[in-house]
Amino acid sequence: MDRDRDHSSGAGWHDSRVTRRSDLRAFLLTLDPETLVDVLCEQADRDEELRRRLVALGGDSEPARVLFDDDTARADTVQFDSVLDTVQRLLDAGTSADVTPLARRTADRLATAVRESDEPSDGLIAQLGRAVSLYARACAAHPPPRRELAEWLTRLAFDGSGRPVVCLADFAEVLGDDGLARVRSVVDAVLAEGGGDSRRARAARALRLELAEITSDVDTVVSLLSEELPRLDVSLRIVRVLRAAGRHSEAIAHAAKALGNTAAGGNGSRGPVVEALERVRTRQSPVDTSEVELLLNEGRCDEAWKASADYEPSDVIPLYRDCVERLIDSRNPRQYEYAAVQLRRLRMLYRRAGTSGEFSTYLAELLTRHRRKTRLLDELRKARVALPKVLAG
Repeated sequence: MDRDRDHSSGAGWHDSRVTRRSDLRAFLLTLDPETLVDVLCEQADRDEELRRRLVALGGDSEPARVLFDDDTARADTVQFDSVLDTVQRLLDAGTSADVTPLARRTADRLATAVRESDEPSDGLIAQLGRAVSLYARACAAHPPPRRELAEWLTRLAFDGSGRPVVCLADFAEVLGDDGLARVRSVVDAVLAEGGGDSRRARAARALRLELAEITSDVDTVVSLLSEELPRLDVSLRIVRVLRAAGRHSEAIAHAAKALGNTAAGGNGSRGPVVEALERVRTRQSPVDTSEVELLLNEGRCDEAWKASADYEPSDVIPLYRDCVERLIDSRNPRQYEYAAVQLRRLRMLYRRAGTSGEFSTYLAELLTRHRRKTRLLDELRKARVALPKVLAG
């Protein structure tokens, strides 16, 4: 009797287990592949047995080797591209899961491949830059500890290839004042070591310049850039920084001095670059930005953002402001999501131009005019665009 009862009890337990497994399987089949991939990767970081099973399932496939083989320090372009594409798909899908561990692990493996390569290719450096940018996007949704992030960024900048792959402006909001202060302390310590024109010294000076741009310290930006004179490209960058800060007379005077011109040259003529720069009085860009403008007007925003990298931030800021206004004025709530993305990019442009304060003023004025558009405010919150205090509630 007892044996029958035990057998019956065991059968019931087995049936319930099968039922639970069937229910779980049915539920998992309703999830999108990106979410499942993310959950598996996150769990594999904690479960070595699951990690081994995934590697076995992947066999010799390239993504399996790149993501799970601890002994793999290098991989070719195709391998890394497949991993980066996976990370980007997860981010573009707007998953609520935390993909920062996956994004950071990918960046770390690329950094290792770059360090261990005698002559890293341009393609490998570009992939590392893409990986760091994707990690910045992941951090915006799920911020890691600020000090930890600051130390990771400085370590990457000082121990990397010697080429710039870290853009502090992409991480500025996540780092906050505490994280930026930590970066500054590490940079100051490296600069105190001396080293003249060593790779570490160059990386430290580049980070110090970025810190000045992020905090809108125009005088420090100009001072640091002036150390690289005389170079025409640096002179023109100084001009653009001064122009973005509204210091137009100083911008024109610096250009004239750099080019060996005066407001009225010895023969009464004016240098063509100086004449172009004087167009700032009418708020015109001194360079041709029609490519970016056309892409924005056609709604090809991602392509426009890539093209914008070839210009100084101050040259394309007006284009992005116009784009944001058009998207909002469309009165189509579905366009508000795109407006929020463009506002994030516009904020980044202001930071890179060293005029973050101007963005805060612009955003406050913009949202005051559109404060009744609650859907717009919701999209801005989802995109992690900090709203002015009067609207934050």
